[in-house]
Amino acid sequence: MKVHPVVLTAALSALALSGCQAKEESAGAAEGSEAPAQITVDASDTSCRLSGTAGSTGANTFVITNNGNKVTEFYVYGEGERVMGEVENISPGLQRKLIVQLSQPGTYQTACKPGMIGDGIRNDFTVTGDAVEVDTEGKFKEAADSYKRYVNSQSDALIPAVESFVAAIKAGDIEAAKAQYPTARTYYERIEPVAESFPDDLDPRIDLREADLEPGQKWTGFHRLEKDLWVSGLQPDTNAIADQLVADVKELDAGVKAPDYTIDSTQIAGGAQGLLDEIATSKISGEEDIFSHTDLWDFNANLQGSQTAVASVRPILDERNADLGKRVDQRFAEAEKLLEKYRQGDGFASYDSVTEPERQELSRAIDALGKEVSQVQGVIAPQ
Repeated sequence: MKVHPVVLTAALSALALSGCQAKEESAGAAEGSEAPAQITVDASDTSCRLSGTAGSTGANTFVITNNGNKVTEFYVYGEGERVMGEVENISPGLQRKLIVQLSQPGTYQTACKPGMIGDGIRNDFTVTGDAVEVDTEGKFKEAADSYKRYVNSQSDALIPAVESFVAAIKAGDIEAAKAQYPTARTYYERIEPVAESFPDDLDPRIDLREADLEPGQKWTGFHRLEKDLWVSGLQPDTNAIADQLVADVKELDAGVKAPDYTIDSTQIAGGAQGLLDEIATSKISGEEDIFSHTDLWDFNANLQGSQTAVASVRPILDERNADLGKRVDQRFAEAEKLLEKYRQGDGFASYDSVTEPERQELSRAIDALGKEVSQVQGVIAPQ
């Protein structure tokens, strides 16, 4: 989910620095010339300057540098506010790369979001050329089909898990609801980047934290119910919020199963990195499940989701850079082994029992993993 800008510890700063992409040179396109193969984005707290505002159908690469003082994110939107690609949690002074498949000519929009809130600073981005088909053959189609099956399996499991969680709340069985809270969230946390790709604020409705509320915004979703269960007690509107959560996860399920829903290999690889970014920000610091301290469940789900996303594109990765695939495997194994230290029965220890040195150890493991996974998207992008 989107995280509120915070002052991170030195360990987290190191994590972000080591996970960023090396700076790359790119010249802007002269007027009347073809668009550059790579668009640089100069993001600040008040502006979002692109080196070019046009591209061609197919893969488009954006290199975003945060020259502001706030954590930012960058989006490419298609028709109906559909998220075509995104990169989040770009700390001040850092640079990240985003590769987006834009298969249809037309006018898209780019957006920098300083502070990671609001609609962002928007620019039109014009795409010309013939429509192209993406991931329709060979290993690319297999990757897309494999990952979509995984997404569908998780949304299938998410609905009954949330319905059971909500039934416990409405029955006033607080202990049962608390026990089911992290389990229900697991299915969502494995595929959260998919939810973020849908318009109408679906992800915030399901997973917004209290710290990220904007003035006048209604707070719904998992974390509102988390506060009711662990801190404030059931409220007069708790049941209505619970019913809304069921409706929202059913909307997600319908979306991923719609005939026109597609996800391409570059999005899959970007989502793998996005899930690790989730851990590196709100989960490492303990801000995600601040009332229940069930963050380690989310850690585990994000790792599982990221690993499955990489596995979906692995045949392409192995063909183009088998050594990177092996390094990714090693880093996943190291992170999983470290997380196992905190296993308790079928779940995990409360995150408030994890000491600061232990959190830094987890941070370093995710750092090492993210450094390798961040390279996957560029390697597997269709050429």
